[in-house]
Amino acid sequence: MPPKKEAVMSAFERKRLENIANNNAILSGISTTADKIIPKPAPPKSKPKRTPVPRVKREQPKREVVVRPTRQSSRLAGLGADSEVLKRKAEVEAENETEKAKAKKMRVGGDLNLGDIKVEGRKWEGGVDGMAGLKGLALPARGAQPGLRTFTDDDVEETTDKGLKDLRLRMSGLKLYETWPVNDIKIVPQRVYSMGFHPTEDKPIIFAGDKEGAMGVFDASQEAPEAEDDEDELAIPDPVISAFKTHSRTITAFHFSPADENAVFTASYDSSIRKLDLDKGVSTEVFAPADADEDLPISAIDIPATDPNIIIFSTLGGALGRHDVRTKAADAEIWGLTQQKIGGFSLHPAHPHLVATASLDRTLKIWDLRKITGKGEMRYPALLGEHESRLSVSHASWSSAGHIATSSYDDRIKIYSFPDAGEWTAGQGLSEKQMAPVRQITHNNQTGRWVTILKPQWHKRPQDGLHRFVIGNMNRFVDVYAANGEQLAQLGGDGITAVPAVAHFHPTLDWVAGGNASGKLCLWM
Repeated sequence: MPPKKEAVMSAFERKRLENIANNNAILSGISTTADKIIPKPAPPKSKPKRTPVPRVKREQPKREVVVRPTRQSSRLAGLGADSEVLKRKAEVEAENETEKAKAKKMRVGGDLNLGDIKVEGRKWEGGVDGMAGLKGLALPARGAQPGLRTFTDDDVEETTDKGLKDLRLRMSGLKLYETWPVNDIKIVPQRVYSMGFHPTEDKPIIFAGDKEGAMGVFDASQEAPEAEDDEDELAIPDPVISAFKTHSRTITAFHFSPADENAVFTASYDSSIRKLDLDKGVSTEVFAPADADEDLPISAIDIPATDPNIIIFSTLGGALGRHDVRTKAADAEIWGLTQQKIGGFSLHPAHPHLVATASLDRTLKIWDLRKITGKGEMRYPALLGEHESRLSVSHASWSSAGHIATSSYDDRIKIYSFPDAGEWTAGQGLSEKQMAPVRQITHNNQTGRWVTILKPQWHKRPQDGLHRFVIGNMNRFVDVYAANGEQLAQLGGDGITAVPAVAHFHPTLDWVAGGNASGKLCLWM
């Protein structure tokens, strides 16, 4: 047989074998290449031996061992998921939690001694002793009754631009209280919801109520004691502040008796109105539903200057009530004015039979208490007129000159003018033109969930006769406006870290107080 011819290697096969040979050469020398690139680490240097220092064992403080009940497994106890025992156990636990929550919000009846309801905490160590300076306060001398008109139409006509300028200069000249910084004046533990100035002119005394029913009192006339040397740092002692748990839920309003300088009235969502006697240090319940289970959250109160025994109040259920403190709570008259919440109201200072209400139903309404008609649930005061806003109205505040200032969630402050209100006959209706606002001011009123609702509050009896009101500003200021809507000042200062949403004038002096969501107090004087 002829010999076989050797197969001729193709160019592709030759190239493949060359690649394999090259790769093998690279892999065989990779260790040498790595040693050239990465140098070997130097051997570690020997460290000198340290002489061990014996540790001193500290004696641990003895802790009290709390014996807690051992949790038991239902599965190991042989109880199935559908066991009646387990169902009953769950029902009992749910009932207990419900009762605890209800008891926490249940109002406390009877008299409360301030010494027994003191709020615990270093900030409020003043207690009853801190209120010693409030005894014997004198109401300011006045030539007329509280709330009477001190500014006439003639005064309005004689006002010039120069006068407005002077007023602006004076209001803007108010300075933030400097004895203690704002962060040190925590007047209540929780968010400030209501506030009031005691009417005395002897010294600035501010009351505040928070979301959980605590009432705080601060005397701004106190002087800061000398700083203590605390580890090379000067530590200024906290101011003396007194705080008491007078209500079980939010304190919504303060009102000071026009006849008794020692009487302070407070209202709350716990359905009660209480009277605090500053001289005796006792808080007495003056109104609450006879049925302890009846829920009648009170949103605001006012007292006519002509009769200090009468309290007018509004509720979150849309009702307006009238109670004589000399009678039983069951004798109070309560009128259902609307199906929705009345957030705020006020009486005309000079004509307290006129009531202005602000409601979630988006309306400002004016009522006349001289004419009450109807029977049963259809019995209520005469409605004189109303004005509707685009969104809900938060508060309606009368001035002694006949202005009404409202704040609403359409980001407006509206000013209405009724200079002839004293001439209205009982039940007289007001036209749509009469009820129209004379001025609307753009103002951010979107407080959200964590800031108290912004409400305008008038200077009740200004000594210069020029009417003005204050309202919180979401940019952490307090705005001051004149009755004609002109802005007079924007009060601020260092250390204000939250919106002073609750703002009030002193009834007669140029003092302004503001409270914020962290329970802190701002004061301008």
